[in-house]
Amino acid sequence: MEMSAQRSPTAALLFGLVVTLASVLAFAWYVSAQLAGLRELQSEMMARSRKDSLQLLRMQSDLNTVAVAMREMLDPGKPRPLTAWSSQLARMRSDMDAGLKLEEEVAGRSPEERRFLAESMGQFWDDVDRMFALAAQQKEAEAREQIRISLQTRLQELSAAVSRLLVESNEGERQAAARIATIYGGVQRQLFLFLAAALVAILFTSLYLIRSNRQIFARIEELSAQRSELAQKLIATQESTLRHISRELHDEFGQVLTAIGAMLGRANQQIPEGSPLRDDLQEVRAIAQSTLNNIRELSQALHPVLLEEAGLESTLDWYIPMAERQTGLQIHYEKSGTPWALETSAGVHVFRIAQESLNNVERHSGSREAWVRLEFLPDALELEVEDHGKGFHRERGQRGIGLVAMRERGEILGGVLEIVKPPSGGTLVRLRVPRARVEAHAAA
Repeated sequence: MEMSAQRSPTAALLFGLVVTLASVLAFAWYVSAQLAGLRELQSEMMARSRKDSLQLLRMQSDLNTVAVAMREMLDPGKPRPLTAWSSQLARMRSDMDAGLKLEEEVAGRSPEERRFLAESMGQFWDDVDRMFALAAQQKEAEAREQIRISLQTRLQELSAAVSRLLVESNEGERQAAARIATIYGGVQRQLFLFLAAALVAILFTSLYLIRSNRQIFARIEELSAQRSELAQKLIATQESTLRHISRELHDEFGQVLTAIGAMLGRANQQIPEGSPLRDDLQEVRAIAQSTLNNIRELSQALHPVLLEEAGLESTLDWYIPMAERQTGLQIHYEKSGTPWALETSAGVHVFRIAQESLNNVERHSGSREAWVRLEFLPDALELEVEDHGKGFHRERGQRGIGLVAMRERGEILGGVLEIVKPPSGGTLVRLRVPRARVEAHAAA
């Protein structure tokens, strides 16, 4: 089939590509210039707010620890003296002072707010010092009373102040995020017209590319259909040739070797017992019989007559042990489901896929084991051939004619052929064909 000459779209596509790339580069430069300052502002505001929140959370955690310690100090079930808690509270005081200092450095608070928090914390720790002074003077009851009356109240006020500042910090972070979002919205509005112009250029280039691709893909689809048709004809020719060779081997050579065996048997009966020639004839007869058996196996392998007489299931029952002897593989064969009869030509294609898969295992996988699973489902037939060898590497260009033929046979059957890597490694060839396409129906 001749195709009319078409002008190559390369020049127009290159021009469109140059325009598109120039638009994208200009757009990227403009965006970078607009967003550089925005990123710096965002980073500074968010980092400051995050550090402020972290220090407030640090102080809040320390205050909670102090509150727990005070409750334990007032617990009559724990007879420890109050002075035993001085070192723990001293550590909390040191950590809170450090947190307060860092919080003042990063938080943008007014002097009044900073002074109030510092004074509140200072008053609380002064009361703590007085409480421990009473405890050191063996005035445990007065010290505990001060904890109940004064320290717990001041601790609650201080915790409330820190919590309020934490809420304000979170609110400030939310407002900062809102400001940043507003700035982003303004930048987006400024860039809209520029982006629209770039999209128009890309749109025209894409439309031209789509039109050219449609023409190319139409041609590819036509060539693919022709290739598929040719492949199916080649497969049909191959099967016809193999069937002819199989019959010739079985009929011609098989009959000749059978006749030779019969003649050697008759000749053996005419030779006296104990004659050396009798042993030679027996050896020749055994060789002829072995050759006959090999030819019959070869004939069946080329085109199993069992496919026409007993169907796919019986053919695989016969073929799997023979493949084990010929290839040296250990093949684990599993059948499941309720069998149903396949149309003869469909059985041939399924058998060839199994045969080619096992040949690939023996030649390429490096494994000495294979698993063949045949499952008759209510609506489909599924065949799997699995090995745990080196696996199938597409990047190495493993695209032999055998794999192409397997895929073509799967398409002829109207099914799906997959080559995947199982979880245990190796290669799994899975064929699934719909029952409606391959089931043999009895003649009316």
